Formats: sequence, structure tokens, C-alpha cells
Amino acid sequence: MSGPTDATPATPVRVLVIDDEPQIRRFLDISLRAQGWRVSLAEDGERGLATLVAEGADLVVLDIGLPGMDGHAVLREIRGWSQVPVVMLSVRSDEAGKVAALDAGANDYVTKPFGAAELMARIRMLLRQHARAPDEHPVFDDGRLRIDLARREVALDGVPLVLSRKEYALLSLLFRNAGRVVTQPQLLREIWGPSHTEDAHYVRILVGKLRARLGDDAVAPRWIATEPGVGLRFLHTT
Repeated sequence: MSGPTDATPATPVRVLVIDDEPQIRRFLDISLRAQGWRVSLAEDGERGLATLVAEGADLVVLDIGLPGMDGHAVLREIRGWSQVPVVMLSVRSDEAGKVAALDAGANDYVTKPFGAAELMARIRMLLRQHARAPDEHPVFDDGRLRIDLARREVALDGVPLVLSRKEYALLSLLFRNAGRVVTQPQLLREIWGPSHTEDAHYVRILVGKLRARLGDDAVAPRWIATEPGVGLRFLHTT
């Protein structure tokens, strides 16, 4: 089966759009082609999977609310054999669906209605992440905050930052998933264990402490953004 490949200037990025709304497909086709990317369109899950198998893709834009085989089922099928980046499209009220999609392996989600600029930016970010060499040294440094996972070191403005075990665990988990939303159940499971997946207040308290250490503003975050009702996202701005 075909899988994702690293795009080069001589090989246009291939994006597969799976959405049952003709106007959304048309809008995305125009927006994606304007980036110089090659676009394939599918109106339902079965056709989308067949296209992915036959043609491959560097990224998939997948609607959750598909008729018949919905987006969650399509994502499960994809993740059975491919790690191609997947951006899910969801309606505003479907927070539970967003969380389920991210937990099931979606790389990101965008809420309908959405702007083309936001979606294109998220797609470019995912393509950059996917193209990174797997053995790349895990370091983030934007000139203010430096995170070195190999050495377990964090520094702010050149000064080593002493974090508690859980503060470091939260920061490193978010950085390892930079740009992708990490859901509250994921955060609770990874940091506190499977018996605490309903204790959402733990996350609120810990992220407040971490933001205070970093001097990060929850309203206008530089590094840690909150996706209301869903989870947290590390803003990979380097």
C-alpha cells in the first residue's frame, strides 16, 4: 500500500480531502491548489480510503461527520496501516468528537466554519513535522525558551529553570507533540495514570503553575495554548 512520502520541490505535496459537502470540497480544492499542492477529492469514507490506497497522500483532510462510514471509522482504518498526518474537520458543538479523534490518532482538528489561512498554516506545520528526520535531536529553542529533552534541561532567557517532576512531564509531553492538541484524557493518563482520566482540575492547576514558571500568558500564549474543552497545544514557533 502506498504511504506518505517526504515532499520535495520537484514532488508536489499530495493532499487528500474526504468530505461529503460539495462546497467544502470545492473551497479546499481551490485553497490547497493555490499552495502549489496536488489535491485528490473524495465524497465519502469508502472512496477516500480507496484513493489513499491507490494514490497515497502526504496529508489527509478528513471530515468527522461523513455519511455511512464516518470520519472516526475512516481514521481507524487509516491508522491500521499508515501514519500519514490527518487533519479532522468538525462542527463547533462536537467537542467529544474532537477529543475522540485526537485520541484515536488524528494530528489536528479544525472547526467548521474555518478560514483558509488557518487551515493552510496548520497543514504546513504538520508537513514540516512529518518531514523531520526521526533521529533529530529533540531540542526547542526560540531565543527565549530552550527545552532539551535528551539532557532533561529547560532554560528561560538563558537561566536554567527548575521544574517539578510533573511540570517537566507536562512540558515535555506537549513539546513532543508540538503543534498537535494533546487532549485532557491523554494528559491525565500520561502524567497521573489511568485512574485519573476524569480529574480535569489536575490539568488546570498544573498548567497554571507551569505558565507561571514560564511567564506565559494564558490569554495571549507564546508557548502553551488552551483548546477549550479539548486540551493543550504547544506552539512550535521556531
